[in-house]
Amino acid sequence: MNLAKDLCFNGEIVTPNNINYNEDRQVWNRAIQRYPIAILYCINRNDVIFALKFCVKNNFKFRIRSGGHNYEGFSIGDCAIVIDISRMKKISINEYDNTVTIESGVQNRELYEFLGLRGYPFPGGTCPTVGVAGYALGGGWGLSCRLFGLGTDSLVEVELVDYKGKVIIANKNCNRDLFWALRGAGDGNFGVVTSLTFKLPPKINKVTVFTIYYPKNTALEQANIMDVFQKVYQNLDRRVNMRASFYNSSEEGIASYFFGLFYGTEEELKIILKPFLVLPKAIANFEYTTFIEAIRQVGTNYPDSEKFKSTGRFVNRLYSKEELLKLALSLQERAKGSVYAAITFYGLGGAVKDKGKHETAFYYRDANYIMGIQSVWENPIYAKENEIWVASRLSYIETITEGFFVNFPYSPLKNYEKEYYGGNACELRVVKRKYDPCNIFNFPQSIR
Repeated sequence: MNLAKDLCFNGEIVTPNNINYNEDRQVWNRAIQRYPIAILYCINRNDVIFALKFCVKNNFKFRIRSGGHNYEGFSIGDCAIVIDISRMKKISINEYDNTVTIESGVQNRELYEFLGLRGYPFPGGTCPTVGVAGYALGGGWGLSCRLFGLGTDSLVEVELVDYKGKVIIANKNCNRDLFWALRGAGDGNFGVVTSLTFKLPPKINKVTVFTIYYPKNTALEQANIMDVFQKVYQNLDRRVNMRASFYNSSEEGIASYFFGLFYGTEEELKIILKPFLVLPKAIANFEYTTFIEAIRQVGTNYPDSEKFKSTGRFVNRLYSKEELLKLALSLQERAKGSVYAAITFYGLGGAVKDKGKHETAFYYRDANYIMGIQSVWENPIYAKENEIWVASRLSYIETITEGFFVNFPYSPLKNYEKEYYGGNACELRVVKRKYDPCNIFNFPQSIR
């Protein structure tokens, strides 16, 4: 079969015969190595329609890829065709009704730059190369979520191509049930999303970006920092949020590192964060700067790619000192070949809790933070040891947390719909049957 001849397509078609195939098939998690039949780089909505119809007509397995950041590589597959929308990058702003519309290939950094230069913040993600579509459709954790809500909470309209190749608009007035489902469970389950419209937050002049570093920790010290974190998050000012990593790395040994954002001045923030700043070994840095410059600094925390196993679950209660020490002790030894192992807290609360569990498909609104677990390696021969390390720690974390964050997927899950969507899983199956009755959009861990 000659794809270029048989497929009506304006974008680029990459097959194993192309010189750049091995580069183009890569996703951000380099532990994922899969070999698709072809990668179809769509440049507009018509390309998406033609690519989808071609796959359905010829009974080809397909995957949908935007930023390529799915932890388990569900956006690519062996012997599959990848419908890649990463080159669809149009952004348009309507300052009259305070909205921004993006095509689904736009990355976090591209939207941040576009809006930041116009004076707007945005509740996007922290990793600069993550696709905004996948980020927001899975819920969307970020440093602005406690003030503005999750990324998905700003969505006002979604355009997608359904299983028939038909364009569907979903908002609060049109296909309302689909719009509900897309906000928290929209990653590839119901169609190919081609554009998203978000309500913009008010313009802002400056914010404070900060880091707090605790070098050379003992397990007890890490447990104590975790304890302060959980208590602070009970009544934390919603203008501030942070990511707190408790880790063991080949370069630094055991340490803790926070980075975060505050919609206010450095002086105000130092008062709010005093419980962290008075802890032993705390090395803090604050900078009052423009939103876009703050986001650029946050982005420097992320590599271009890495090999890892990771996932995350929701925390909605306080832990005893013994429970926190058990978490810290689990980091004392890394897996063979691991260069970095961590338990990370991603702050929730504030505006995230303002919505009810059933207002959108994102169910775990009551959580105070997400507890992530991660191991990173460089040599692929150590993949199995690192996966076992994560699984062994996760077995304990599961006993003290609730559900899994769908944007941090975990392939070994059996009852994954219940884990990702909680009490919304049944209703999501109803929506799935209505908008994708033939189960065209299926992949590992898709809604059934």
